[in-house]
Amino acid sequence: PFNIYSNFFLLTDDAKHLVPNKMRDFFCTINLDQEEVFRTQVVEKSSSPYFGEEFYFEIPRTFQWLSFYIYDKSVLQKDLRIGKVSIKKEDLCNYTGKENWFMLQPVDSNSEVQGKVHLELKLNELITDNGSVCQQLVVHIKECHGLPLINGQNCDPYATVSLVGPSRNDQKKTKVKKKTSNPQFNETFYFEVTRSSSYTKKSQFQVEEEDIEKLEVRVDLWNNGNLVQDVFLGEIKVPVKVLKNDSFQAWYLLQPKENGNKSSKTDDLGSLRLNICYTEDCVLPSEYYASLRNLLLKSSDVQPVSASAAYILSEVCRDKYDAVLPLVRLLLHHHKLVPFVAAVAELDLKDTQEANTVFRGNSLATRCVDEMMKIVGKHYLKVTLKPVIDEICESPKPCEIDPIKLREGDNVEINMENLRYYVDKVFREIVRSSISCPTLMCDVFYSLRHLAAKRFPNDPHVQYSAVSSFVFLRFFAVAVVSPHTFHLRPHHPDAQTSRTLTLISKAIQTLGSWGSLTKSKLSSFKETFMCEFFKTFQEEKFTESVKKFLDDVSSTESKEPSGVSEPVHLKEGEMYKRAQGRTRIGKKNFKKRWFCLTSREFTYHKQQDKEPIFTIPIKNILAVEKLDESSFNKKNMFQVLHGEKPLYIQANNCVEASEWIEALCRVTRCNQKRLSFYHPSAFLNGNWLCCKATIENSVGCARCTADVPADTQIEIDGDRETERIYSLFTINRSKLQKLEEACGSIAVYQGPRKEPDDYSNFTIEDSVATFHTLQQIIDIVEKLNESHEKYQKKRSSSAKYGSE
Repeated sequence: PFNIYSNFFLLTDDAKHLVPNKMRDFFCTINLDQEEVFRTQVVEKSSSPYFGEEFYFEIPRTFQWLSFYIYDKSVLQKDLRIGKVSIKKEDLCNYTGKENWFMLQPVDSNSEVQGKVHLELKLNELITDNGSVCQQLVVHIKECHGLPLINGQNCDPYATVSLVGPSRNDQKKTKVKKKTSNPQFNETFYFEVTRSSSYTKKSQFQVEEEDIEKLEVRVDLWNNGNLVQDVFLGEIKVPVKVLKNDSFQAWYLLQPKENGNKSSKTDDLGSLRLNICYTEDCVLPSEYYASLRNLLLKSSDVQPVSASAAYILSEVCRDKYDAVLPLVRLLLHHHKLVPFVAAVAELDLKDTQEANTVFRGNSLATRCVDEMMKIVGKHYLKVTLKPVIDEICESPKPCEIDPIKLREGDNVEINMENLRYYVDKVFREIVRSSISCPTLMCDVFYSLRHLAAKRFPNDPHVQYSAVSSFVFLRFFAVAVVSPHTFHLRPHHPDAQTSRTLTLISKAIQTLGSWGSLTKSKLSSFKETFMCEFFKTFQEEKFTESVKKFLDDVSSTESKEPSGVSEPVHLKEGEMYKRAQGRTRIGKKNFKKRWFCLTSREFTYHKQQDKEPIFTIPIKNILAVEKLDESSFNKKNMFQVLHGEKPLYIQANNCVEASEWIEALCRVTRCNQKRLSFYHPSAFLNGNWLCCKATIENSVGCARCTADVPADTQIEIDGDRETERIYSLFTINRSKLQKLEEACGSIAVYQGPRKEPDDYSNFTIEDSVATFHTLQQIIDIVEKLNESHEKYQKKRSSSAKYGSE
């Protein structure tokens, strides 16, 4: 009936005092439990490395711990784990949204656990052969879920089941299950717990209470090491006294050993600075959000717009960005963004007194456009900038032209030529890219352009500056200086490349302004070396190019491609694929390959930069779906269905698998022949493992997760965004009430406004209309509160957990 979604935004800043007095090469990994999902670049020769990397990802599965491991990189031997920071899921709320220093803890194999075990426990009363009465404990170990990978492979788990007390330790063992992280044991063990104090009282059984109080069931999970030592996977302990002659079954989270991760030397390992933002959304069925959704979607029609629910949301949130992200996504999803941006931009322009300051502040209008460009313009940025950014980062030329920062032996004339080459190339790619600019961006720019011209009718250049302030200053220039933030590069560039990108970004901002202002921008530079650099540019030539580009991207006319466009590089990386059996000879095993996805084809290669071994045209892909782990006893698998046999692929972790599936689904959504049904398991030994059908090309037995064509640019869950907006209103309930009071006092007191008070920061143009909207919001929020409480109670009563 409801779904739980969660995601992380992580900033790994820096570490300090890792190995005192020693310079090492360090990197940091981010793990969900024991599964590595990201790793930073290696910072060479440092004892206090600065990482400065950002990661944002949806969490595709449940987890217990978010962990960060610091490694000492080794060339010849295995990388050495220096220490870790582990934060329990329940404790993440204590650290979210702020920067924290964490002391590194030692890495102890007995503390590295994940997964859960399903147990059924029961106390039985038995009469023995000689007539005595005893109490018997029945332990049924059903299954485990989510055990960790061992050396990158599924483990060979077994369990030991013990009844432990002050003077006893009865232990029994399950069979070993091969190559699985979700073993099905289904084994039952029996333990004698107590005897009656007198054999003659057969009808009245008396439990020896002192024994029961001290007994506990302990289940230990192990990986069978065969020729090497078995690896501890986790344990649980259940006191026998909780049973009280009843049957009890529950899922228990595996715990570390009691002596695990305890050391007196934790102060010697150093510390790690992190900025963590963790959000978890409990999304109700869609019909619960109908009232709030409709109220938000009609915001652009409300007069004045400052009395609308969307505008009020931005007013009550302490940080406008918190409101803007879900609001823009919701309006985009329902095709209501353009009229809302136009309405708030018109309000913004009312307070703008000079044409040269149009859309330069951080208002609701500018933030909405910024967020829209990030969401809608991802593909556009990759088409336009990724090839040239890759060239700059992979084969950097020296470009420093600041005399103060020049190093010995640098030639400023050559550096200036290199910088000019890069600026010309980036500028040329941008002004030629109007054909690729998304229609939605063009519609917004068209609206902003005409609103600005209407506000300042005597300024012929304001229509251009209204657009260039976004597309050059807030879009292209920002992407150039931070390519990793826009997914144009996997990691942030090194210091020298960052400096080159900063100089290019400054130049692009200036060139973008030339088309919108008559006066030369040379005087605006604080640095004389940038003035000298720009004297080499012919202003008229660049001005005409910019103006033509701005005309094109702010036009509502449909644009047809002038020729065959180059394929856009979307994603690449190393994964494992199963041999497809296209030849009669050769074992069907898993091999490591380099995969590459473009807007035109999906390929795999023996190594990066090698010719493709196998190519699937995007138009031929029929479906992309997860593959059941039971097919090959491997985690994180998915399948690409096309004209030939399915291509089975194993990703390196759950986040990577989710991102590949999303990227492939997105680029193939509009394929005409997409399947509606598929087989969630593999065809092995003459039948499908899922439905047991014996014909290999039989119709699938499960419905595809995405069989309806959709917008290839964006994929938005409208209900989840509405849930986030509801959460923001709930958090800021006191401000809603203050705004309601402000409207009431304005309506009653018609005189001049008093000195600044609690209401002075609110924009209230029409107190009656604003008050009416506020009452609707508060009423809707109260009803949603009741629905959430009801579902939370239902959730807690239906799920039975032990230590979980």
